[in-house]
Amino acid sequence: MSKKFKRRASSMSFSLSRWFRRISTARPSSLAITIIVVVYAIFLFGGGLYTIITQPLPAVYYGQRFIFLYPELGSQFVSDTVIAVMLYAMGFVGLLAVYQSTKYAYKPRQAYMWLVVGVALLLLAYIFLEDAILIKLGR
Repeated sequence: MSKKFKRRASSMSFSLSRWFRRISTARPSSLAITIIVVVYAIFLFGGGLYTIITQPLPAVYYGQRFIFLYPELGSQFVSDTVIAVMLYAMGFVGLLAVYQSTKYAYKPRQAYMWLVVGVALLLLAYIFLEDAILIKLGR
């Protein structure tokens, strides 16, 4: 901070000075930072930046049906982004469930349930993402 700004802040009344100190030294929790970073990474992996920059069509009505996945790998619809982000998020939730299962070693039934749910979500996300790529390849 500049000296001029510090001088102004110190000459404020006590309550404003305390408020200024609290705001200037505030640090977000590690959980909030982690959530923001994970959401940002999932957004980037899903193609969100491409969608913002190129502003593609949401979907196309062709041959008396809606096409939500662009039939080529070189481009995408907005719905491609939404589908990919949801599937990546589902896979991440699966990873969290698998991690959660390790915390219940003293409750084998609950640990097994968390593990099954996590692996199921991971497999579903992987299968649907692979299927989306195969649809884009035209196979």
